[in-house]
Amino acid sequence: MKKAMLFAVVSLAPLMGAPAWSAEAEDEAERTKTVEELVVTGDISFRNRVEGPEPVLSYDLEYFQRFEPLTAGDALKRVPSVAFLSDVLESDGARLRGLDPGYTQILINGERVPGAGVDRSFFVDRIPAELIERVEVVRSSSANRSGDAVAGALNIVLRDGYSLDGGYVRAGGIMLDDKRVKGTAGGVYSGQVGPGRLLVGANVQGRRNPKLKESFRYGQPGGALNDIELQTDTRDGTDYSLNASYDLKGETSTLKLSGFFVRTNRYEDEDSIEYAGGRVGPADLLTLNDNNVKIRTDNWSLGARYDQQMLGGVTRFKVAYAELKDRQDEIEEEYEYLRDTRPFPEDDRFTGDLTFTRLKDRELSGEISHKRDLGAVKLDLGVQYVGKDRDTDITTDRNRVTIPNPPAARPTLPGDYGPFLPEPGGLNTIEETRIDPYVMLSGRMDTISWEAGVRWENTETTIEDATAPAASRKVENDYDFILPSAHLRWNLTPSDRINISGSRTVRRPNFDYLSPATLLAEYGDNDFIGNPDLKPESAWGVDVGYERRLGRQGVAGVNVFYRDIKNLIEVASDGQVGSEGPGTFVLRPRNTGDGQVWGIELDLSTPLTAFGLEHTGVFFNYSWLDSDVDDEFGSRRFNDQAKYVVNVGFIHDLPEWGAAFGATYRKQGDAFGRTVGEEVTTKYGADLEVFVEKRFGDRFVVRLTGSNLLDGKKREAFNKFTTIEDQIDRNFDEYELEAEQAGPVFQLVARATF
Repeated sequence: MKKAMLFAVVSLAPLMGAPAWSAEAEDEAERTKTVEELVVTGDISFRNRVEGPEPVLSYDLEYFQRFEPLTAGDALKRVPSVAFLSDVLESDGARLRGLDPGYTQILINGERVPGAGVDRSFFVDRIPAELIERVEVVRSSSANRSGDAVAGALNIVLRDGYSLDGGYVRAGGIMLDDKRVKGTAGGVYSGQVGPGRLLVGANVQGRRNPKLKESFRYGQPGGALNDIELQTDTRDGTDYSLNASYDLKGETSTLKLSGFFVRTNRYEDEDSIEYAGGRVGPADLLTLNDNNVKIRTDNWSLGARYDQQMLGGVTRFKVAYAELKDRQDEIEEEYEYLRDTRPFPEDDRFTGDLTFTRLKDRELSGEISHKRDLGAVKLDLGVQYVGKDRDTDITTDRNRVTIPNPPAARPTLPGDYGPFLPEPGGLNTIEETRIDPYVMLSGRMDTISWEAGVRWENTETTIEDATAPAASRKVENDYDFILPSAHLRWNLTPSDRINISGSRTVRRPNFDYLSPATLLAEYGDNDFIGNPDLKPESAWGVDVGYERRLGRQGVAGVNVFYRDIKNLIEVASDGQVGSEGPGTFVLRPRNTGDGQVWGIELDLSTPLTAFGLEHTGVFFNYSWLDSDVDDEFGSRRFNDQAKYVVNVGFIHDLPEWGAAFGATYRKQGDAFGRTVGEEVTTKYGADLEVFVEKRFGDRFVVRLTGSNLLDGKKREAFNKFTTIEDQIDRNFDEYELEAEQAGPVFQLVARATF
């Protein structure tokens, strides 16, 4: 039945491209802007005021562009409630409302895209900012989109043929704290080609992130200092991107073809020196470690969307194909000292690990839907299909050699690596099939607009792991959910309105939580094995917001949200003794108990015209975030949820000089996470960014931006335990304080239109 439905979708829409998703009421011709309006502008852009009942915050690229963000992740750092738990200067796994990235749905043009993470998340720093038309924060789910959005969704809308008219080129350079310079270049063109509109864009972006790290390890909090580790961590690479779209309008039909390709080449070099006894000197040298990773990640998508007036309304056919390929070659080599009485320069043991990771994730999706008026209401119904194939191949080999003291002959190091064998859980295939029908009704009457619908999600998952015992090598997990949703927008006055939304959403289990492979000593000295019988988490949620228009361009809003999450997945002991002996356990993920998430979100975006400063715009958003969940150690917040996120900034335009300047300040609250064997508290320093721009006529602009001007620092405190009993009794295996820091980044970019 499912294969037949897929065949119908593909047969009806055999064209490939990446479908766009936007407010259907928006006239695409009206949103087409000249490149001068988008690139060389003296106007300040503010948050869009979105019509329709859904609680959506929309930010055009012009809102971010003057600060020259490198990636979609850099842009998202300026919108409400988005936190990151990344290294300094990194913005990869977006955490909407502070929750784990697996709770946040990442969409590209309204479509899900495969990511490398086992939690199905997609790293938003894979998308260059140059591809973006706008970013949408979708606070509550609707029936016509996938329901795996417990925290909400972030929709990154790429430019299409109606985004702009004309072209521009961009070139510049980025200077890092280590005085290295990385170049950037790109261009976009959009215009009428034949009967339709074509957009093509390309971008090459150099990236580099040099950081310094230090770790201090103690036997327990307040105890004696056991050792010190000093580390340099440099990530160097280049991103290549290409996007294109072609839009064709007929009298009764429209066709959209588009696609994008992003390649990330990256080299990560970590060098560590560890000293024993809390002293730094040759006699105390404990280890020398060199860890290098060569990464190449390709993301691309192709698809098509065809709309035809028929059957009293509009019928839509969509098909898309998205693929992720991730290759990582990692080598870690370590020399150990002080294993005998001879200190440096006599090394005592060498350990080398060479690991190859190959991941390929493919998703084929399709949709047939129909919209039509039924008098007082509008009907929208359809069926969506997603077929995922994911192949993981992780192989590794270790060379460990005891080095005799002179005058004995020194062995050849590192020696030959191989044979390479799969890591436990590292050789598997995953197949997932989803067929999700939905139906929605919407309407408008005087001051109220509303939408209500229901979605039925059906999922079949098969995981086969070659490293698991033969009897449990293949596992299957099938489930379905009914997901209702409803939204209401009430316009109290032309300037004031209230939004009320409610929906049910799901979070599917991590792939590694379903895998039958056994991982020895994965959590401290405790073993870990997946649970094929896990059920997805489900959540009932509500959002209530108030929004007020301020003058012609400004907008201010407040939103209160709540999520009640059922069947939480937590890792716990199954009572069996672990491979390390008495006191250790075999851990399994299981559905246990409920959790609640809540918070308040404030945002303001307005010119200061009322104060006589019509050329000054201010931006502010603050999100207070909280939650509660019980694990086997007691009550806590959801793991790694920041307590708050705040962004504040301004832009001031100097029209008589053809110039502008501005600044933004960002701060993220502390986060705490607890798993079996480890507890970590994370603290981030503040981030300050500034820009200065000079415009030359209406076709050329130069911008200088500075970011991380406060020398951003990330501090982590790790409580480490060997067994569950030790964690309950607070008998520490180790207490570690780690800090990393990066310096300022300066970027000089010129843009010229044609």
